[in-house]
Amino acid sequence: MVETLYNIGWSLIFSIVGAVIGMVLVVASTLVLPTLINRMTPNIDEQKELVRGNAAVGEYYGRVVGSAVLGVSIVVAAAVLGGIIAALH
Repeated sequence: MVETLYNIGWSLIFSIVGAVIGMVLVVASTLVLPTLINRMTPNIDEQKELVRGNAAVGEYYGRVVGSAVLGVSIVVAAAVLGGIIAALH
């Protein structure tokens, strides 16, 4: 019984630490990815194109940044789940 409580305690610690690190990584990717996209497309000013009503630029920009943030989130979730499973065994 004591070993089970010990494992549950470690899984809680792993999940909390993983959640904090995951939140930091997702926020960092949300801040870094738009600037990375701007550097990869130097001839296109996305903000100016959106003001002019070019919806294609907005959709491209939103899909690329959104999918990258979603990808980082999936990787972080897998890492946290792996830590929890490792703590319970």
